[in-house]
Amino acid sequence: MRTTGRVPTSSSRPSVRFRFVIQKLSRPAVKRTAVLGVGALGVVFGDIGTSPLYVMRTVFTVGGGAVALTDRNILSVVSCIIWLLLLIVTVKYVVFVLRADHDGEGGILALSTLVCGMLKPGRLLKLMGLLGVFGAALFFGDSVITPAISVLSAIEGLEVAFPDMPNVVLPVALAILTALFAIQKSGTSKVGRVFGPLMVVWFIGLALAGLPHVIQNPSVLMALSPTVAVQFLILHPAAAFVMMGAIVLAVTGTEALYADVSHFGRTPIQLTWIGVVLPCLILNYLGQGALLIEDESHLANPFFHLVPSSLTIPLVIMATIATLIASQAVISGAYSIARQASRLGYLPHLRIVHTSESAAGQIYLPAVNMLLYGAVAVVVLVFQDSDRLSGAYGLAVTTDFVITSLLLVVLTRVGWKWPAWATAGLAVGLATIEWPMFAANLSKISTGGWLPLGVALTMMFMMITWNRGERLVTRARKDQEGTLKEFLDNVAKHPVRRIPGTAIYPHSMISTTPRSLKLNTMINHSLHDHVVIVSLKTMPVPRVPLNERMTIDRFESPISGVSHVTLRFGFMDTRDVEETLAAGQKQLGLRSWNLDCAYFMLSHLKVTATKSGCHWWKHGFVLLSRMSASPQWTVSLPASRTAEISSTVTI
Repeated sequence: MRTTGRVPTSSSRPSVRFRFVIQKLSRPAVKRTAVLGVGALGVVFGDIGTSPLYVMRTVFTVGGGAVALTDRNILSVVSCIIWLLLLIVTVKYVVFVLRADHDGEGGILALSTLVCGMLKPGRLLKLMGLLGVFGAALFFGDSVITPAISVLSAIEGLEVAFPDMPNVVLPVALAILTALFAIQKSGTSKVGRVFGPLMVVWFIGLALAGLPHVIQNPSVLMALSPTVAVQFLILHPAAAFVMMGAIVLAVTGTEALYADVSHFGRTPIQLTWIGVVLPCLILNYLGQGALLIEDESHLANPFFHLVPSSLTIPLVIMATIATLIASQAVISGAYSIARQASRLGYLPHLRIVHTSESAAGQIYLPAVNMLLYGAVAVVVLVFQDSDRLSGAYGLAVTTDFVITSLLLVVLTRVGWKWPAWATAGLAVGLATIEWPMFAANLSKISTGGWLPLGVALTMMFMMITWNRGERLVTRARKDQEGTLKEFLDNVAKHPVRRIPGTAIYPHSMISTTPRSLKLNTMINHSLHDHVVIVSLKTMPVPRVPLNERMTIDRFESPISGVSHVTLRFGFMDTRDVEETLAAGQKQLGLRSWNLDCAYFMLSHLKVTATKSGCHWWKHGFVLLSRMSASPQWTVSLPASRTAEISSTVTI
């Protein structure tokens, strides 16, 4: 379904929207929707689809068995899981949060940008922006933990099949993770085509594994009633608090569902969740509950005991494949969040490789991929098994839930114009579910919760440092470069040799002189016949249409052949300067620029910090600036006709 930049309003009626979706699906677009739905299974739903591997075991073993393994408690836990899936994933994310896409882009940074664009300057605006940055930082922490715990939990199934086998979990897990990160450069479209059909088999397998046990013990269907969950929460508050810290594992990956919306679209994700993923997950959790009611001895690994022993090895193989797919969901989400952060000025310029000619959202970031792989490998070696990692997993997820809810509540009031009572009702409902889970996971900081918190705080420091340092660099550059008018007046007073051809100077600021232009003129004492100064501006929207990106800036030049244009890109656009100039030149009827033979002259800044009285964070910014990608990689320029002129700026 095609998304637009308009924010849905409270007047949108579900019945109208439902008919619209059905009408869309009745057309030839149904094939594309189905293909995207299968692809979404392979990228988006992998994480939440592998949660049955460890959730039930973790709930009844956490806190030294604080939740007693009784028939009533088993039903209560299964009921809590089912209603968490219905309320958090289905109602909050699938119904509301996915509607809050920013011109088709998802993720907590996109949501924060959308909300901030609707607020007036003030404390609330700053708070919403800060929450978005922290939420993005938390997502990176989740991206480190998910591959580690998912793959470890699957490989541990070998211990069920071969109890006497020497410990091979760590080397096998590391080998599989290495292969996963190695294939990322192939792109999520190719990964999705391979993983999607396999995940169809996985979800069908989840349902088929649980169904026989539900048939044998139909009393487990009582867990479908919300009263079972509510009674447990009221009658056993202490045990319920412990359970809330572990049950969040059943909804991990939900934030990736939102972050990956740009890869597959809102409608395929919504229909796939409701039609495939949710029913299969419910059947599997019901089956595990029925199994534990029948035989409590299977608690050590109830998931793998759902099937006969002859099917354990095939299930381990499928589980391993599924956990790779689970890891893919957060990895691709991390790429999207990193690109958004870079374009919004919170991370250094990153090299972005587009892996699909038809889908702009399918990208690969080599630097992010390398850092994630290194962090995941260290986590696997330090924690060594999934039980130890489970304590680290919930804090990042629940904090992200709380931040997303705060942003969503502000959006419903400010953007969607909900009445105060409706916004308050949504806020209270979400807080009633999420804050107890958040509080329960805060108690796990000493037993692993420090890991995602540490990663998030480190990332937040990097993002704030880069944003603050960039502002200082901009100020220093203005002092060094001077205004464009001053430069042109000086050239007019002291004429230089003009040479044939066109030179294009991409520049991030509008009023100052590109450093490369100033140095080139000073060193070579020459100027091309046609000089095009191109100011690049990132807009607070995901995409700007190609024919709306270029505007010619009017200014009086004392010398001939000098033009100044501004190119406006969305924070998810590919910054192809040559393509955008060609489109703008054609639209505006300009003929003087020979873009096929034009040279692109870039300014490459080396940042240094003053030694005397230098704040310690400035050294961190200098280090980050050295990791920044070359400007050539960030604006998609032809390598054979691009030159970089380096200079130094001190902050």
